[in-house]
Amino acid sequence: MSLTMASLFDGSGGFPLAAKNEGITPVWASEIEPFPIRVTTKRLPEVKHYGNVAEIDGSAVEPVDIITFGSPCQDMSVAGKRAGLKGERSNLFYEAIRIIREMRVRTNGRYPRYIVWENVPGAFSSNKGEDFRCVLESICKIKDDWSAVPRPRKWNNAGCIVGDDFSVGWRVLDAQYWGVPQRRKRIFLVADLADRGGVREILFDRQSLQGDSEQSESEKQKTSGIIGNGTETSVAGIMFENHGQDSRYRKLDKAMSVTAQYGTGGNNQPFVVQPTAFRICAKDSNAMKSDNPLCGFYETDKSSTVDTSNQSPCKNQGGIVVIEGNGARPSHKGDGYKESETMYTLNTTEQHAVVYAAGKESHFKHAYKEQSPTLTATDYKEPPLINQGYTVRRLTPTECARLQGFPDWWCSDLGIEEPTAEEIQFWENVFETHRKIMGTSKKSKTEKQIVKWLKNPHTDSAEYKMWGNGVALPCVQFIMHQIAQRDKETECLDLGKYRK
Repeated sequence: MSLTMASLFDGSGGFPLAAKNEGITPVWASEIEPFPIRVTTKRLPEVKHYGNVAEIDGSAVEPVDIITFGSPCQDMSVAGKRAGLKGERSNLFYEAIRIIREMRVRTNGRYPRYIVWENVPGAFSSNKGEDFRCVLESICKIKDDWSAVPRPRKWNNAGCIVGDDFSVGWRVLDAQYWGVPQRRKRIFLVADLADRGGVREILFDRQSLQGDSEQSESEKQKTSGIIGNGTETSVAGIMFENHGQDSRYRKLDKAMSVTAQYGTGGNNQPFVVQPTAFRICAKDSNAMKSDNPLCGFYETDKSSTVDTSNQSPCKNQGGIVVIEGNGARPSHKGDGYKESETMYTLNTTEQHAVVYAAGKESHFKHAYKEQSPTLTATDYKEPPLINQGYTVRRLTPTECARLQGFPDWWCSDLGIEEPTAEEIQFWENVFETHRKIMGTSKKSKTEKQIVKWLKNPHTDSAEYKMWGNGVALPCVQFIMHQIAQRDKETECLDLGKYRK
């Protein structure tokens, strides 16, 4: 009989997906964000969704062998306010502990057997280490109310607590060593509430450690196989770390930890530089009649229709575009613009050639001759640019999916063209729960608004947020694999599943 699991604060569905890949059956989940719920209802339709974790009764939901939860970590992270477990979001940790306790009381200590908690390394130092001590003690007290965990001067990146018939351990895993090119360190805490040796086998089994054995290598290959296009094509181009405030840029061989702000730009967000080829095309027949020789031209990745007019496109194949011809001005007759492999003689009387630059009002605000326009104090806002065949851009949502180890299609085809009355009612509850918790709106969504959203629920910002708050799938899959293997061993030893 296969293990079953439930995922609290489910997010991108990483824990259920990893569990399913290891033969563990995901049964139910808790999440309040509409977009991630739509993703998992599409990809894992068998998983039930119970909404707000604070409203879940652990004695009423289906008992499961494993409960996973990456409770909101903003109050524990370096980037957050470091309010710790007393923070508005991080104290939801105790709601998860309540659900686990209620389920164990109802099932006489049988379910759940395993607990998995994932969080940022900042939890070690939050409130001078007191928060992580409280996490450990709260989990130990699920099994033994008399448990007391002392606080060391500094928490190590790995450790274990062993009781008479239970064990709790933790270990920091960095995603860059598990098949994805992202530096993403996370604490993975596992509790085995039925065996004092369970956690040591799950987290610290010598043969499962990276770089130690054939088993380790097979695990790396197995988890890497889930990644969309592999680490070599996770990001199409060269990635740079960006500290815009002090103009520091550094080439990256591994992405920084994916955050919800990856798609918003701004300071400290990485950017990608990649070769590009595009064309410059006239917008319409009136473009050639303007006194501005450049006003009718724009950049596009598609060529215009080939015809006999003088609006022929000029293709950029990786260098500065040279547009040659005499058709720029109505006072100068000629045959229009054409691409030239050889640069004509530069002079001060004709505007035969341009090096184009982006501007606020026009794609070609600055027309160059031999010299750059005078640099001014406002050029930092809108400096002259030379395009030499490269594009500078943010990471795409799909690239973020790859960096988290998910397939490219995880957020594809989410629309529901004709939702049923039952589906509309479900999503009305989802949006109402989200509205009440977040407090961002005083009005509930109408049925018309919900139907419109269901037809196209995807936005880049929602996907960026989901990946930033999600888990690196290969790391989670390692944990799920180890739990599945350990459970098989305990069944062979006939240890049973009914220990209190």
